[in-house]
Amino acid sequence: MTCCAGPIVADCARENISAARYALLDEMKANARTLSDGSVNYSLSVPQIHCGNCITTIERGLGKLPGVKAVRANLSLRRVSVTLESMARSPLMIADGLDDLGYPAQPLSREEADAGDPELKMLIRAMAVAGFAFANVMLLSVSVWNGAENATRDLFHFVSALIAIPAVVYGGLPFFRSALSALKRRRMNMDVPISLGVSLATAMSLYESFQGGRHAYFDAATSLLFFLLIGRTLDHLMRSRARAAADRLARLSAKGGFVVGAAGETSYLPLAALQPGMIIRVAAGERFPVDGTVVEGESDVDRALVTGESDPQHLGRGTGVEAGTLNLTGSIDIRATRAAGDSFLAEVTRMMAAAERGRGTYERLADRMARLYSPVVHILALTSFLGWMIYTGGGWHQSLTVAVAVLIITCPCALGLAVPVAHVVASGRLFAAGILMKDGSALERMATVTDAVFDKTGTLTTGEPRVRHCAIPAGELSGIAKALASRSIHPAARALAAFIAVPAAINLQKLHEVPGHGVEADYNGRTVRLGRISWVQEIAAAGKNDEILSGVAFAVAGGPVYVTTLSEQVRPGARAMVASLEAQGLGLSVLSGDAEAQVASLARSIGIDHYEAGLKPGEKLARLKSMAEDGARALMVGDGLNDAPALAAAHVSMAPASASDIGRTAADFVFTRESLASVSFAHHAALATSRIVKQNFALAIIYNIFAVPLAMAGQLNPLIAAIAMSTSSIIVVGNSLRLYRLEMNETAAEDQASTRGMAPGRAAA
Repeated sequence: MTCCAGPIVADCARENISAARYALLDEMKANARTLSDGSVNYSLSVPQIHCGNCITTIERGLGKLPGVKAVRANLSLRRVSVTLESMARSPLMIADGLDDLGYPAQPLSREEADAGDPELKMLIRAMAVAGFAFANVMLLSVSVWNGAENATRDLFHFVSALIAIPAVVYGGLPFFRSALSALKRRRMNMDVPISLGVSLATAMSLYESFQGGRHAYFDAATSLLFFLLIGRTLDHLMRSRARAAADRLARLSAKGGFVVGAAGETSYLPLAALQPGMIIRVAAGERFPVDGTVVEGESDVDRALVTGESDPQHLGRGTGVEAGTLNLTGSIDIRATRAAGDSFLAEVTRMMAAAERGRGTYERLADRMARLYSPVVHILALTSFLGWMIYTGGGWHQSLTVAVAVLIITCPCALGLAVPVAHVVASGRLFAAGILMKDGSALERMATVTDAVFDKTGTLTTGEPRVRHCAIPAGELSGIAKALASRSIHPAARALAAFIAVPAAINLQKLHEVPGHGVEADYNGRTVRLGRISWVQEIAAAGKNDEILSGVAFAVAGGPVYVTTLSEQVRPGARAMVASLEAQGLGLSVLSGDAEAQVASLARSIGIDHYEAGLKPGEKLARLKSMAEDGARALMVGDGLNDAPALAAAHVSMAPASASDIGRTAADFVFTRESLASVSFAHHAALATSRIVKQNFALAIIYNIFAVPLAMAGQLNPLIAAIAMSTSSIIVVGNSLRLYRLEMNETAAEDQASTRGMAPGRAAA
């Protein structure tokens, strides 16, 4: 959905903006999303975002603009999402605000044009130059350390300068540009003290070289840049993985589709022009551009994006299909049910892009510490300089050396990487396991849950009823029952229609569906019914029979009632999930709107002792609120429209990809695979991520506790400070990478057992 162009045109006329800016605003307008409350959401690419301080600056700066309701900066995707209160607000102020903050915006389409990740190439080149200079300057420094004197020492210093100075200028560009941009706007960021430390070390070394001094620190300047660039490159690679996951999803979207007209003619329309209700023809080998329902044709499709399963699935008339699904074998006509911007693929892409937007406890702590970093570092460096000036009686050389070492060793790269790298790695691992994380803070909340609460139908079971026992005799009666069942969209009727093997070639008259009861028709002058037992018994010869309690009934007027009992298939991995969560000490319960007998049978079959049946949506919500008041932190797993309030109210929530749109929107995690092992794996990953983050914080804090006093005491020269600082960052990144080794604990045998397990139940949740 887009907003009107009036404010944009007015702004352009008033301010005589450039063609590039007009193109940016035009794309912002085209990609704008109008929300239910009338506010408008805009997204922009901001390549200059590279640290937590950038996020804080952007969100605070844009949040002060008039009409701005919400601002989210995404570090992995380097995008900014801004919600304005109405269409009347021009998005021009967003772009201007970003320019004023020193973070120029560009259209999202530029991300595709900038193929090959130019920033990564720049970082690798800078790292190569710094590494070459570091290696060669270190070789020359070894000779000086081993006793080279006078002219030889001076020659080595000057050769080192010739190597180091160009390397510092080129390799330091990422830091110098960022620092200058911040200083121009009277702000501080982490790159300011880094740039100051590198510049002072180089200037001191050059001064010493011309003065014939015994020590120069070109090796410290080049090594600092080399190790800093290693850390920044690793950080960039980790974030590129998150961007690549979202970009791969975006590329699965078709660019448009062939719309079938009233006379059967086809015309190609771009993706943005496809609207609900249109008939779209999708040929074999093409991807479905929007969500829809098959109205003509049959085909096999690859739904791995939705289910995580690689086996093709057959589609026929009336079957729903999601955008991004690949059509494999035959041409199909679908009726679009949602616009491209609201499709399942678009929803999943937005969830991937939003994986870091949440601000959890640890991330807020890291942000606060990073904001304090620059002033604290400069105060420590200045204090060290003044203290050593007093101690040495004006020895500025030693005092400045100590101050430079303090500036270098207090770089908060390890602290800044502690949370985001762990979250990026964890979200990537979850995505590989078919679990989409909507909010970075959800990982922290998942790690603290004390209870797990499950819906039944569609969550613990597949939600698709199957015939357990059919009493309808073969022959003419089965044909009548199938003809009735084929005209109903009720899941129970569809299951019966699939079960009966005879053709539905029965001529029925006055066939219609009675809402809440079933399907009715005339056959050879007699009424036939299929549906609710009490309703079908009204026309049966025996009348009402209270002994028949559940199932789908069929009868011909004046004849007996034939009951088909249904069962639901337990989701694969259910027992493994229950065992895993119980081993972690979580309390487990089932909250369902189904009848008590069916809920009890299902709960017992998978090993859950506590269950509540016959609950309405409001009662589920009240139960979760009661648990929260008692101090419990509940994980809610549900799928239906009636579960949405409970999903939103829970401490953290999960939903399968087959859930209703509202259910998926309300959940913090969505799992695309059939197996419930996804639930226990998400909990396991959250616990592991929490441990990794705490370890990263501990490493960063312990490093500073020991390193800073040593540097202030003059026990570390700038070279040792540079190596120590960079090593701490690399250790934090390496520690976070251990999350990639997480494995889903589920055996094939248990999956098969779960698949075979059947629990009696009704078709309704």
